[in-house]
Amino acid sequence: MTYLIKHWEPESASFWQQKGRAVARRNLWISIPALTLAFAIWQVWSVAVLNMPNIGFGYSQNQLFWLAALPALSGATLRIFYSFMVPVFGGRKWTAISTASLLIPAVGIGFAVQDPSTSYVTMVTLALLCGFGGGNFSSSMANISFFFPKAEKGTALGLNAGLGNLGVSIVQFVVPIVITMGLFGQLGGDPQHWAKGALSKQMWLQNAGFVWVPFIAVSALAAWFGMNDLASAKSSFSEQAVIFTRKHNWLMCWLYVGTFGSFIGFSAGFPLLVKGQFPEVDPTRYAFLGPLVGALTRPLGGWLADKIGGAKVTQAAFSLMVLGVLGVIFFLPHGGQGGSFTGFFAMFLCLFALTGIGNGSTFMQVPAIFLTLHQRMAGPGEAAQKQATQDATREAAAVLGFTSAIGAYGGFFIPKSYGTSIAMTGGVEAALYVFIAFYLSCLAINGWYYARKKAEVRC
Repeated sequence: MTYLIKHWEPESASFWQQKGRAVARRNLWISIPALTLAFAIWQVWSVAVLNMPNIGFGYSQNQLFWLAALPALSGATLRIFYSFMVPVFGGRKWTAISTASLLIPAVGIGFAVQDPSTSYVTMVTLALLCGFGGGNFSSSMANISFFFPKAEKGTALGLNAGLGNLGVSIVQFVVPIVITMGLFGQLGGDPQHWAKGALSKQMWLQNAGFVWVPFIAVSALAAWFGMNDLASAKSSFSEQAVIFTRKHNWLMCWLYVGTFGSFIGFSAGFPLLVKGQFPEVDPTRYAFLGPLVGALTRPLGGWLADKIGGAKVTQAAFSLMVLGVLGVIFFLPHGGQGGSFTGFFAMFLCLFALTGIGNGSTFMQVPAIFLTLHQRMAGPGEAAQKQATQDATREAAAVLGFTSAIGAYGGFFIPKSYGTSIAMTGGVEAALYVFIAFYLSCLAINGWYYARKKAEVRC
């Protein structure tokens, strides 16, 4: 197989039918499981922290919130750099390298949690290293965007991101199961003694890290031997840095904080939020369902955006998200009294579904916006328009990566906002009202620049 493809023209109908579609789909289906594993490693602490106090780790509640939030902080920061890696190194090579890097935190967690005397600094370092998983999203989305024509980008990016996002749900479903068994025998280490009141049992918390190791290795090899690099995607960092001068890059960053930032922030903070607001409820029984819903609706958001327009779908998603947060507030316990977990959980499932739809639609908007802008700037000739398409594709890929980097900071700020709100006001309501204000600002920006009839770039 030729790993470097020198000619790639997905907007040509004949090229796409004869060769392009098959190659693009192969790269997509190898990319998806690699991204799924990246999300699993990124969010493994969201469930691992729940059991640490019961096996002898004397960390405070605030320290546990930090461990759950730090992967999002490092992952979002790494995304900024990962955004520009595919055009520099090539999609095949970078996917393989970045996937293999997940072995470092996976193995590290497996050894560290076996000893309750492991320092908190070590745990913080491992939490930060889990950010490798978060960083992978930017490069993965940028890479896949190069392979597909405009008419199919929304669906392709929605599938890559949506099925990749399933890693959040998978880790929150799988980890509570695998830590109850000696999955790797003597090779996996001795069990820990788990105790809560009169209840005690054996637990293999190290499996939270070790269980992903063989899958990561296989996925990295599949990327190295099965994916392609595109010569047309090559560009230097300085060539891509033009996006920092583009107003619409920053506007889409703001919107993506509202969609993906909410998805990953709700995912990271939900287990601890449930544990604090509804102590009688076991959060591990429900935590995986929200990210599952959000991941499954993301391809739907991309598909709807391709059919009826990204800005319209985004506008509807933010409008309903405001109502969803109001519903969460309504069903919360107040002063430790009342509340309904059923209603609370239902509202959060709605929010997760809406963030998924909004994730898909905003990522359809980016290529459409930059293609329109470059076509306007180019001359009317065929050669000028062809060059405009190539420039727009390269620029949109960098914007997709960068917006995903900024959006990922929501995974840090949402869990921390819960803790800050509780510390300052005694409840989480203040944080939720801030979310509502932010979603209203997203509605205003999206409506003015992209959704209204005379919008600057209607899409």
